Amino acid sequence: MGALRVAQAVLPGMRARGRGRLLFVSSITGRVVVPLGGAYAASKWALEALAEAIAIEAGHFGVKVTLLEPGAVSSGGSERAATLLGDGDPYLPLARQLAAARGDSITVDEVAQAVADTLEDPDPPLRLPVGRPAATLLAARHATADDVPFRIAALVTASTGGR
Repeated sequence: MGALRVAQAVLPGMRARGRGRLLFVSSITGRVVVPLGGAYAASKWALEALAEAIAIEAGHFGVKVTLLEPGAVSSGGSERAATLLGDGDPYLPLARQLAAARGDSITVDEVAQAVADTLEDPDPPLRLPVGRPAATLLAARHATADDVPFRIAALVTASTGGR
């Protein structure tokens, strides 16, 4: 809701000036769902939809909108996130498998540089994956778009012994 409220607060002035820039920091999970991360992904998909709608609705007023989409960022946030899976949880094997398969991450400084670069760009794209890991994951998602839910389901089934 914070992104929506800020956009609502600043858009009248941007429309009146005939220009403006909205930059949202989303996540690659706004386009690619990671197993056991559905709630987080849903919040990012919502942010993606909001930003895209604003781009369509306010673009003709001179307002440019960009979504920065980093992948994993080495900020320590995911390491501090609470795990709600107990010892007997059927998803615990999947969670362990995913933790072991975690890919490369980018630094907080790389995200900050992407923010600065985007603000300097006179014509930024709507969506901008940040870092090689995000671009790689997005390319893999596009290459297997129809197959992804079935692969995830098979992984869950294998990890939980069919339960």
